[in-house]
Parts: sequence; structure tokens; C-alpha cells
Amino acid sequence: MSVKRKSTPSSAWKALALAAGLSGLALSGIAHAAAPEPIGTYKDWKAYSVSEGGNKYCFVVSQPTDTSPKNVSRGDVFFIVTDWGNGNPEPSVVTGYTYKANSKTTIQVGSDKYDLFTDGDGAWFRSEADEKKLINAMKRGSDMIVKGTSSRGTLTTDHYSLSGITAALDKISRSCN
Repeated sequence: MSVKRKSTPSSAWKALALAAGLSGLALSGIAHAAAPEPIGTYKDWKAYSVSEGGNKYCFVVSQPTDTSPKNVSRGDVFFIVTDWGNGNPEPSVVTGYTYKANSKTTIQVGSDKYDLFTDGDGAWFRSEADEKKLINAMKRGSDMIVKGTSSRGTLTTDHYSLSGITAALDKISRSCN
């Protein structure tokens, strides 16, 4: 049973991450989305806020430091943690390809492993409790490994640096709560 999370990467949120400087791609089809405002760079993580419809949302993003296999063509790949102003940061993955149907993504930080459900090119947690566990592990860890399987059956592995994540999350918590 799938729980639809608030931050299911809509094209608007993907565009916000792209607009935040993660890609040189054009931002077509997002006239309704406000432009993100940079609120800080913390080593390998960037923090942004977005005001839309009288609400303020914040997010941190990072791109992988290494991906494999190298010979696979993918779109933009990033890890995003969104703060909707409720004090519960919500992590998600955008992988740059469509996931294999009914597959899962695995995230590893140190010896801790987490499974996320997938839909299209994104992956999320089913529960806030698991999100909190990952966020705590990210704050303690130095790197994170994200593995997923594409609709073509290709297993990908993305390595992320966690350098700066604690400061970035603290910034968005102060900015959006």
C-alpha cells in the first residue's frame, strides 16, 4: 500500500531543483512555479526557499559525486530534502531514468540501509519515522549510496557526499519553520 507523499516530484519541483543551479536545462512548462531563492551553500549541499501561494517551502539538494555504470545515459540525478514548514524534512530521490515497475531504491549510510518505493523517476519513504531515521543517519554519516534499477533492468549506484548536510538542514529548518 503506497502512501502518496507531499513532495512527489512534480515537474514543478524538478524544475525548481534544476533552476537552483543543478542543470543548464531549459525550464519549460513551469510558469506557475516560483523561482527558488538561494539561502546558502554548505559544502556539497545547497539550500533554497520558495514562496508560492502564500506559503514558504525550503529544500536542500545535492548531486552525486560518482555514478555507475558510467556508460548509461541518464537525465538529471539529485537527492532532495524538502521542508514543508512542518518540521519534518522529507527526503526523496530523482534518478534521471524511469524506475523498473514495482521496484525499490536502497539507500545506505554507513551500515544503515533503507528501502524507498519508486514511481516514475522518483523514490520516497512510506513513513515519516523512516524519513527521520535516514535524516539522522545522514547527519552522522560522511557519504550515502543510492541504488536503483531502471525500467531497462540496469542497476545504478550513486554516491553522495554528506559534507554540509547538517548545516544545510539546520538552515532550511530555521528559514521555513
